[in-house]
Amino acid sequence: MRALELTTTWPVPHVAAAVVGPSGVLDTIGDLDRHFRLASISKPLVGWAAMIAVEEGLLSLDTPIGQPGCTLRHLLSHAGGYPTKGAEPIAAPERSRIYSNSGIELAADSIAAAADMPFADYLRLGVFEPLGMAGTMLRGSPAYAVWSTTRDVTRFMAEVMAPTLISPEAADDAVRTHYPTLGGIVPGVGRFDVSPWGLGFEVRGDKHPHWTGSGNSPASFGHFGGSGTMMWLDPDAELGLVALADRMFDEWGSTALKRWPEISDAVLTEFAGAGLR
Repeated sequence: MRALELTTTWPVPHVAAAVVGPSGVLDTIGDLDRHFRLASISKPLVGWAAMIAVEEGLLSLDTPIGQPGCTLRHLLSHAGGYPTKGAEPIAAPERSRIYSNSGIELAADSIAAAADMPFADYLRLGVFEPLGMAGTMLRGSPAYAVWSTTRDVTRFMAEVMAPTLISPEAADDAVRTHYPTLGGIVPGVGRFDVSPWGLGFEVRGDKHPHWTGSGNSPASFGHFGGSGTMMWLDPDAELGLVALADRMFDEWGSTALKRWPEISDAVLTEFAGAGLR
């Protein structure tokens, strides 16, 4: 049985998935051009746009933004002290990992101000158009309102594996852990004494349980979304998986937290060695 065929048992109206390696897309299932709301998979896209802005010299990761002591780096890695929703901080920066849509929105607003254009335009011109993501658009908050297709997300995953829009050093910075001692909650999964995050990307680290597979390396990074979407890349296996669905996580979260690790491990087993250059 192909690993991706496991999606046919998921309790969702629609799902499309793909496996990606350095050589390109290795397998797919479902309608690759169907539009899904990515929900929080939007955050890695914001992180990538932020690295473009940094390399363009519009601002730096250490540019002060928001409350005293808070920087772009803090906001992108959920260390800025802002709540999930709301403009007022609830903690000092770098005290804990507080998952924050507000922080991502504040980061995007700062990029827009530095670029002197709406963030949706910056994201489109800086990321979507250069990568040929013609079916992708931002329709609201940059923290959770990007709509896209599985085909387009694989193009972004290929970019993350072999960056063309930013330098390899900037790409490594985006997916490495920042403020590695911080703990916090991964919404829908649990609280962790150490909860590593990159710049828009969640890093798996030693989190257990987790929404990726038991076979995923600690260096694996990605995101899942409240709309029923997930995406990870494992640099050790040189593989990535995206699965987009259209049922809210709150409605099948306990099932998703079983099915997502199951398909992740199946992909790692089926394509073991396929990612090797």
